[in-house]
Amino acid sequence: MQINEPYYRRDLAYVFDQGYGFHAEACAPGILALLEPVRAGGGVVLEIGCGSGLLTKRLVEAGHRVIATDASPAMLDLTRAAVPGAEDIRTLVLPDDPLPAVDAVVGIGHALNYLPDKAAVHRALVAIAGALLPGGLLAVDLCDLEWGAARQGAMAQGRVGDDWAIVTRFSQPAPDRFDRDLTTFVRGADGSYRREDEHHGNVLIDTSAVPALLSGHGVTATIGGSFDDEDHPLPVGLHSVIGHRARKMG
Repeated sequence: MQINEPYYRRDLAYVFDQGYGFHAEACAPGILALLEPVRAGGGVVLEIGCGSGLLTKRLVEAGHRVIATDASPAMLDLTRAAVPGAEDIRTLVLPDDPLPAVDAVVGIGHALNYLPDKAAVHRALVAIAGALLPGGLLAVDLCDLEWGAARQGAMAQGRVGDDWAIVTRFSQPAPDRFDRDLTTFVRGADGSYRREDEHHGNVLIDTSAVPALLSGHGVTATIGGSFDDEDHPLPVGLHSVIGHRARKMG
């Protein structure tokens, strides 16, 4: 990941917090249902790519002990303000930062696809598997190669809020890459708008290979189109990865 110029700097973090909460709202019911045994047992949930805390808030409100993590300092600032009840809120840059041992790892917003290549994504998945305690749960979303194929030639998009606007342009430099150029306009205290640009590059992977990868590290996983049996389907090409580490016997 980019450390000197991280993704989701102040203005883009604000825009996504204000205008893109629908993904967290769609994913939360399924993830909360999957996590119910963890909540009942008092376990700890590690959230990767927590963003501005939209899912974090739902987890804490449901009674979970949550360690919320992200690579964006601006996003973490928003999470700290929005979810003071989280057990911990910290910087985490996969695949190399150490992960605490936890009862569940969750993440939405395809955070792992922001890593530089497929090898890094696989390393991150292995690290996540290794962090799960016996009986632990994994629930994350990942962009498949299908994500790019379904969006070839996608037109630029724009959205406007009360004090912000965003224009997003798309490109696909390779079958396993999907890039976005995002321009934000956010109104400052003096009433004028400031512009900021970010380039986001995502690596796309063949998610069908993920179960075999995780199986080699003690986690049985399935790939799907939602976190709750299609009641809240994910966008085309965004797949759920739901896995479990076996409980120790005897």
